[in-house]
Amino acid sequence: MNWENIAGQENLKKLLRESIAENRVSHAQLFIGKEGYGTLPMVLAYAKEVFSQENEHAASKVEHLNHLDLHFSFPVFTDNKNSLSKNKFEEFREMIMASPYSSYDDWTAFLESENKQLFISADEIDDQNQKFALKSFEGGTKILIVWRADKMNVAAANKFLKFLEEPPTKTLILLTAETTNDILPTILSRTQIVEVPRINDEDLENYLKKNFSVSAEKAGEIIHEAQGNLNDAIKILNSGHKSDEFEKLFIQWVRDAFMVKKKPQFLKSIIFWAREIAGWNREKQKNFLNYCSEIFRLALLQNYQSENLVYKKIDAEGFNWTGFSKFISGANIESILEEINTADLHLTRNGNPKIVWTDLGIKLSRYIHKNS
Repeated sequence: MNWENIAGQENLKKLLRESIAENRVSHAQLFIGKEGYGTLPMVLAYAKEVFSQENEHAASKVEHLNHLDLHFSFPVFTDNKNSLSKNKFEEFREMIMASPYSSYDDWTAFLESENKQLFISADEIDDQNQKFALKSFEGGTKILIVWRADKMNVAAANKFLKFLEEPPTKTLILLTAETTNDILPTILSRTQIVEVPRINDEDLENYLKKNFSVSAEKAGEIIHEAQGNLNDAIKILNSGHKSDEFEKLFIQWVRDAFMVKKKPQFLKSIIFWAREIAGWNREKQKNFLNYCSEIFRLALLQNYQSENLVYKKIDAEGFNWTGFSKFISGANIESILEEINTADLHLTRNGNPKIVWTDLGIKLSRYIHKNS
């Protein structure tokens, strides 16, 4: 990954490059931000720059993730009583080479492991300790990239803390995580935290136009929905028929929710609706939740006469967008979005999707009739 291939983030790129040029590289750094903001691309470009200062020719190997002094730890599931990153490295490499902005949910989908728990284990830390006890192949710095360090279990985190406190000489440790919430405070205190902000809209638009030949109008719609997340922007761009499917199911949900108050038989329709969605993989289910959240927010803006901010409306199958929007207000929007966020959390924690979606489907019928 080269600096110029990273979408936006010019200030952070400049800061990181200067720290290397001025020999101000902290031995342990934690990059905080969503994967779609470019945390891993930034870390890979940083690692390549470090290697370039020592051996210009060897640095090019970083682009293919096959530099012998570059090591990776990332969440995996237990397979045959074993949970080591190296057993899934080829799969990880394939995903990152295809899309370095890939998310944790993309990784679980890539491994087809939606119903398995992915984590970084204590055995993984032991394995990395053994690797870093050996001399560098290139004779320079050895780098460990821990992707999604927040997925370490307690035993792994405690062992990793010792590695941080007494790292081998010429070792650089680069961690990534979306937030600091699930990382031990003692680990945080021993790392230099690097905040990776969302990609600004102009940079995101330029990236989409340059790499995907997107029109200005289409880019504008994607940018509003992606909220500075390139991974999400690419998914929206590639969704095509999926958006139509989401739209159809959203309309069905809203219509059934309106009708069930007067005609309880529509409850059966909501249950069948929930079962259909529960059959999707987890990533698609979570994407649908994001879609629903955005549609409710846009309806709220429509209701409050902020139509200039409504970049997308639903008008398929005779759906009355203006009439629907009148039912979304300050009286119920917070409750609706909270329920959607709760459903997302339950899916992340491997909750039963049939129960999650049935519960969410029924609750909308309660909130949508709540008057301002």
